[in-house]
Amino acid sequence: MLTDVKRKIIFLVEDNWGDIRLIQEALKGSAVDYEVAIARDGVEAMACLRGEGDQPAVLPDLILLDLNLPRKDGREVLAEIKADPRLKRIPVVVLTTSRNDDDIIKSYDLHVNCYISKSRNLSELFKIVRGIEAFWLETVTLPPRQS
Repeated sequence: MLTDVKRKIIFLVEDNWGDIRLIQEALKGSAVDYEVAIARDGVEAMACLRGEGDQPAVLPDLILLDLNLPRKDGREVLAEIKADPRLKRIPVVVLTTSRNDDDIIKSYDLHVNCYISKSRNLSELFKIVRGIEAFWLETVTLPPRQS
């Protein structure tokens, strides 16, 4: 049985414009047909995911979540995503500079799917992002996106 192949959506929740540009650059040339939706803080992220305001909900295939966000931090965002029946199956990869054991433990306690510390080395960061993309968008069978 053939399935309808839809364009994948990566939802990047990141406040650092430089990191946003680097992650987008690392994803260029991907074999996967995807688009990147971006939220710059936790409040904006949850509004996008829930379709609050005038916007329809962004229901991505994968969420890349920074922990240290303004207005609502990534831990709060993660907790809200995993507590929401409509959002909880979306894989969330924490992609952050924090290597703090408490952040790692708290993220897994909140049911993050994967915790990755960002490298400040450009080639290493590109390798990490391409690895995330290859695993989560090419290898893994994701749950179907709900409308």
